[in-house]
Amino acid sequence: MQRAPTSWVIDPDDPRAPPQELWDRMTPEERQRVLDTLPSEFEISEACPPEGDFHFNPKVAARDALGGYFQRIGRRVYLACELPVYYPAERIFAPDVIAVLEVEVKERARWSVSAEGKGIDFALEILWSGSSKKDLEDNVTRYASLGISEYFVFDRKRRRLRGFRLAEGSARYQPIVPQEGRLASTVLDLDLSLEGDRLRFFHGLAPLPETHELLARLGSMVGDLEARIEETETSLDEERRRFDEERRRFDAERQRADEAERRLAEALAELERLKRERG
Repeated sequence: MQRAPTSWVIDPDDPRAPPQELWDRMTPEERQRVLDTLPSEFEISEACPPEGDFHFNPKVAARDALGGYFQRIGRRVYLACELPVYYPAERIFAPDVIAVLEVEVKERARWSVSAEGKGIDFALEILWSGSSKKDLEDNVTRYASLGISEYFVFDRKRRRLRGFRLAEGSARYQPIVPQEGRLASTVLDLDLSLEGDRLRFFHGLAPLPETHELLARLGSMVGDLEARIEETETSLDEERRRFDEERRRFDAERQRADEAERRLAEALAELERLKRERG
């Protein structure tokens, strides 16, 4: 394994970022070597075991719904799923969903608080078959001590949603009290609620659409547009048919008029001839 500077060695069994005071003394080159050495992946044995679609789908849906919304309103919010997070000298962890406000939105292999200049603002854990103690006890204490402003836990199997927010000037979480069945996130400026076993985000009364809903809506719009195009084409075909019929009638009338004019001219010529013969 590649080694960090001699002032800080990464333990492969317990990888940690250096303490902030050591980071502050490092040169830019030393800092970059540390970042390059910090793992960006977990061994399954060192993380919670995979929980299948019941765990995977809600976190991806949450990230995509939030990402689409913030992009539409032009708000810079970095979102990630299970991204390794490194606080100075702390054990690595990777929440199911994180949000960090007012930072560059780009792809990252890890979130290093020292390198980025700030910690994460929002964390969401999806609980399906894992340890409820980890999410509802251990993380509540740890995330608060790290200064993560808000922490939410979606227990999908039991269809429960809990939220926690740091009290002003405190390193302890206070439970977020539901209002009309919703939990308010002051970090995201959105509400969270459950619809059956689904987690939804709301802006006012409107739920943020998920990717499959946007695709369905887009498909419906495309279908409506195709129907209108087909209707327009049908209408144009009908107008062309009517025009062709009118043109054929006009041509027939013109031919009859030309024939009548020809006969009249012949009759007048015959009349003039007879007048000359009698004269």
